Amino acid sequence: MSPDSVLSIGELAERAGVTVKTVRFYSDRGLLPETARSSGGHRRYGPEALDRLHLIRSLRSLDVPVTDVGRILGQEGALEDVIAGRLSEVGSQLTALRWREAALQLLRDCAAEERADRLRLVGSMASPPSTAALVRFWRRWLPPRLPARLVSAILEQAVPQPPADPAPAQVLAFARLHAFASGVHPGAGHCQPAAHRSGPGSRPAVLYDGLREAYALAAPHVRARRPAREGEALDCFVASYARSSGARDTPAFRRGLARQLAAEARIDRYWQLTAEVSGSPEPTPGAADDWLRTALYAEVSRTDL
Repeated sequence: MSPDSVLSIGELAERAGVTVKTVRFYSDRGLLPETARSSGGHRRYGPEALDRLHLIRSLRSLDVPVTDVGRILGQEGALEDVIAGRLSEVGSQLTALRWREAALQLLRDCAAEERADRLRLVGSMASPPSTAALVRFWRRWLPPRLPARLVSAILEQAVPQPPADPAPAQVLAFARLHAFASGVHPGAGHCQPAAHRSGPGSRPAVLYDGLREAYALAAPHVRARRPAREGEALDCFVASYARSSGARDTPAFRRGLARQLAAEARIDRYWQLTAEVSGSPEPTPGAADDWLRTALYAEVSRTDL
């Protein structure tokens, strides 16, 4: 390498438009190796150092951490991984900002007398919020010892994911849902549905597998806003309870089931808020359950006449 092609630290800094301190910082971290030292101990850099320094500055302008810059410079193919990671981080940051913006809009637009209560609600959760409280709620509400694959399937349907770009009304609905799941609710102890309590011959996994099928059959009727009625969905619904308890589906069983369901604890508020959060036209399991119960009550009422 000719002496004319060697750059001092000051010359490199000047050509790159940075300070000597910046060049020294990257050199000390091994990102900008020096070619040699002068007789006086001063750093010397080859001509390739300028392009390397430009690359480092470009990466840093995108907030790529220094450690990741080192990976990109030292590992082939690392750039794609770092870009993917940064995109994920930026997406999370944008989602958090959108949640804060929607929460502020909610507080700005509500009546003065509602502001303190709404501030307490939205202030009790992060931005964006976690679904951990909702998952804990369902793990308390569901019967014990359900198969893991069934619990996962139920949670997937029952726990709404926070939207990435929420409207103020969705922020309020999620805050209320979070408060509902975190506070005192009818899902504990003796208030749990009777079908959740262990007893001789009870098979809650059979019940919940059957209910998921019944809800799927009822969903098109709920979506089309058809009146609750007898049919395949109701038969599947009743059969789920019958099979889980080792009983036969008879008129007497249906009358007893109707009485049992009418006396059970309900979480209608949970499902209402879930629908508001999701903003989806698809009916919730709670809406399907309501439709099926209404169909059962109507059938039992007619047969009792």
